[in-house]
Amino acid sequence: MNSRKDVRILLVGEDGVGKTSLILSLVSEEFPDEVPAKAEEITIPADVTPERVPTQIVDFTFQEQTEEDLEEEIHKASVICIVYAVDDEPSIVKIEEFWLPRIHKSLGENSRTPIVLVGNKSDTVEDHSMERVIPLMNQYPEIETCVECSAKTLKNISELFYYAQKAVLHPTGPLYNSEEKDLTEHCKKALSRVFKICDMDNDGILNDRELNYFQKRCFNAPLQPQALKDVKSVVEKSVTDGLKDDGLTQKGFQFLHTLFIQRGRHETTWTVLRKFGYNNDLQLSKEYLFPSLKIAKGATTELSGQAMKFLNFLFTKYDKDKDGCLSTTEVQSLFSTCPYMPWGPDVTNAVCTNEQGWITYRGYIAQWALTTLLDVRRTTEYFGYLGYSFITDQEDTKTAIVVTRDRKQDILHKQSTRNVFQCNVLGPKGVGKTAFLQGLLGRNMKYVASLDKDNLPIYTMNTVQVYGHEKYLLLHEIDIAKAENMSSAELTCDVVCLLYDVTNPKSFEHCSKIYEQHFQDRQISCLVVGTKSEMAEVKQECELQPHEFCKRHRLSPPQFFQCVDKITTDVYHKLATMAAFPYLQDGLSSNSHVILKFSIGIAVLAVIAFSVYKYQKNSKN
Repeated sequence: MNSRKDVRILLVGEDGVGKTSLILSLVSEEFPDEVPAKAEEITIPADVTPERVPTQIVDFTFQEQTEEDLEEEIHKASVICIVYAVDDEPSIVKIEEFWLPRIHKSLGENSRTPIVLVGNKSDTVEDHSMERVIPLMNQYPEIETCVECSAKTLKNISELFYYAQKAVLHPTGPLYNSEEKDLTEHCKKALSRVFKICDMDNDGILNDRELNYFQKRCFNAPLQPQALKDVKSVVEKSVTDGLKDDGLTQKGFQFLHTLFIQRGRHETTWTVLRKFGYNNDLQLSKEYLFPSLKIAKGATTELSGQAMKFLNFLFTKYDKDKDGCLSTTEVQSLFSTCPYMPWGPDVTNAVCTNEQGWITYRGYIAQWALTTLLDVRRTTEYFGYLGYSFITDQEDTKTAIVVTRDRKQDILHKQSTRNVFQCNVLGPKGVGKTAFLQGLLGRNMKYVASLDKDNLPIYTMNTVQVYGHEKYLLLHEIDIAKAENMSSAELTCDVVCLLYDVTNPKSFEHCSKIYEQHFQDRQISCLVVGTKSEMAEVKQECELQPHEFCKRHRLSPPQFFQCVDKITTDVYHKLATMAAFPYLQDGLSSNSHVILKFSIGIAVLAVIAFSVYKYQKNSKN
């Protein structure tokens, strides 16, 4: 698949070499009796070109045009054909003395605009001019190829424009170094990424099943058994260590692409690279990494079912020892197809890990869910690096993302469609916000005391059961310094947790001020939580005590939290439930037993359903 919308071919060269004749012969399929000084620009429709790309052909002559015109046309061109006459030595000399320097002056020495040398009037001589221009091709890497043709006999006319088009769509320069007769470093790096993605079982070779899947995904056709056998035979004869256990190694894979390019089959390698997102500069394109997503105000982003399958596949692939965790080495291997590591040292304190600090499967999924909620572009970017589209047989990474509806719609319809909820945690300094965040991961005060203070995350995420359904709860600690002047982004969440220290008489005053300043008139559920509840509670020095404050503002009664040894997990379930059922907020305000009644109602329905099932079963018996 090619991403270019069109190809613009510019013909330059000395007067009289036959530029205009070449264009007219292509269009009319016969040599013109009368040749004007310059041909009009022509457009060849996409349906009659081999690559299915519309192509403009532009003639240039100093007889009718100026230096300024030449400058403009050089910049607009996709490919430049320098035409010379094979029987005219001065026109060949002018290639190096004038035309190449002139093009470099306009585009710069490192320009990637390809150049094709065109030797016209091949019907007038018996010998080839190739020995004169091959040194130029070796000296100037931007010269893709040289074609000898004849406008008079129509020899190689179609081929000339095909090669010019091919030089744009399948350029040699980014792939192959002609002097060293080897792939460029950028090409090797790109093919290495392709190989790792295609190596489904992560054993370092491509077996027959993996090669067949690769063939189908890239070329829409299976690899026939005899063709597969022939490929392996060529590799085995040509490359040491190209095969291993009857599978293709990375060395053998790169050798095949070197062979394709050397035999003029650049399009084969380009087809593969473009399937994996590469543009002509061998960079992953922005369209591939950052597909357009429409996210309405108030909506959030979550992982789709397809994304979850993909992440499960990756985890299984890179969990080499099958212990259900990803070690540091395994994480590095997982992201080896990416330009840099997306997870910093704080990730192990943001999600669940084992005793060694290795990310568990639950923590791994939670980290991706966290990223998708907070920075969805980062998720699509890394899914691109990791080969999501290839593995899942999807057009792009947009199918990995679910965009939820506005939270206001959840309240209106009395049902939330979300699976990931954000809770902003606020409270004065020393109240225990870090301990509260780590408690979500099942970590008590003893663990929190051992944490590296330089790698403390402001987010933690874990799964929480809400009426038998697994939801993801993200806790976000709001900096105390920003609490007074929070931005709209910092105020955006599904539920708010206001922490106060039950042992500090001045602690709750901060919570009451924050609530009245930011949340009193907002449609966001708020829960007041007293920390350090294993210790004796003291009276708060404020107008209203916590339970009185909650009653006045129609909030749920204060909850209490401790984590010295045993962690009070009920508070997390409470927060997740309040986020999942935002329409119950008013009910919670007037009656603190609404959720309990709701739970009892579900339980009663379950008992009735089971009784009906048992009755039907007994009736059958």
